[in-house]
Amino acid sequence: MDLFAYLDRAVTPYHAVELGCEWLREAGFIEQKPEETFTPERGGRYFIPVYGTGLIAYSVGEEFSPEDGLRIAAAHTDAPCLRVKPRAELLAGEYKRLDIEVYGGAIFNTWFDRPLSLAGRVVLRGKDAFSPQIRTVDFNRPLLTVPNLAIHMNREVNKGVEYKPQRDLLPLLGMLGEEEPKESYVRALLAKELQVDAEAILDYDLTVYCREEVCCLGEKAEFISGPRLDNQLSCYGLLEAISKATHKKGIHMAVLYDHEEVGSRSKQGADSGLTGMVLERIYAGLGVEKERMYAAFAKSILLSVDGAHALHPNRQDAYDPVNRATLNKGIALKINSSQRYAYDAETVAIVQVLCEEAGVPYQKVANHADMAGGSTLGPIISSWIPVRTVDLGVPMLAMHSARELAGMEDVDNLVRFLAQFYA
Repeated sequence: MDLFAYLDRAVTPYHAVELGCEWLREAGFIEQKPEETFTPERGGRYFIPVYGTGLIAYSVGEEFSPEDGLRIAAAHTDAPCLRVKPRAELLAGEYKRLDIEVYGGAIFNTWFDRPLSLAGRVVLRGKDAFSPQIRTVDFNRPLLTVPNLAIHMNREVNKGVEYKPQRDLLPLLGMLGEEEPKESYVRALLAKELQVDAEAILDYDLTVYCREEVCCLGEKAEFISGPRLDNQLSCYGLLEAISKATHKKGIHMAVLYDHEEVGSRSKQGADSGLTGMVLERIYAGLGVEKERMYAAFAKSILLSVDGAHALHPNRQDAYDPVNRATLNKGIALKINSSQRYAYDAETVAIVQVLCEEAGVPYQKVANHADMAGGSTLGPIISSWIPVRTVDLGVPMLAMHSARELAGMEDVDNLVRFLAQFYA
């Protein structure tokens, strides 16, 4: 699948997973539904959608033996954004607005004055209480904006302003018509888009997203600029690599989790029993008892693939003096002795050799000693599945902005590295 087409369409975790399922089907993977018995076979390739926003893909080698190790790579489908509250209508005079809450660590001021749209999942009344209809929706057009307050009313804006989401980040939808109901304009909007009765809508999970398209940028078009690069670049890399991988031994797996930006504690998050449960079902389906599965863990490797911080040209003081990454100079291996990133010297050494075999440059990155930095999937997953784990990813600037920036060469570097990992 084309990178830009994927990024422009993966506007919410729901849409990212739908795209991933479509991609894997076309590559010959067979869907396994979580509610059905797993019956994997040697040489088989499978995918498992997880609650609409997570996805697991795996392949079993034709010469699979219980003694073989696992190769797992993980990424996440979510990104910082604005999420719509259950009762979304919030009028200001005749202005129609949406009531929202901030999801994840968004940089507030980057959301102002942009064309925004709306997408997500809508749940409709079904044949009985336990069988609702589920629809995904993407308005896929400039629909909303969060207008700035003009400098004439806010003379100190360029000295720094504290934005309050409940006051300042409410998106403007339009103007209320004379005959239009005040209490249900969001449901009416959804009903029109989906061509259903408004009374059929039971609930929804809607994201306000940046509608601007991904583009190349720079003198030599050496950068990629767009929304949700963290962490859709990693999702793209995992899907591209595992869909083309061929191997004879072991089990190779790609896992796309949700809710990383808010702590990963959910049924489809990394801080759950999800992956371990799926692995137990796969091994049981292959006739392998738990003891031999646990023995295989000792030979296994897990990659936590997430965005890394690239050196900012205007704020180099915020970075370690020597352990830092630059755009288009290779994937970043994230090192942290406090285990905010999963790391041990043996696993990093293995990754270095894989990079060398794939002809992929790499950079080792550590945080400035005076700054705690963030964390990611690696430490969480490896606490549930104790295998050798390392955090790595594409370096980027403006992480958690409404638009982020990465190097085009590094996207290719990541895909080639992951292909080597799954070889």
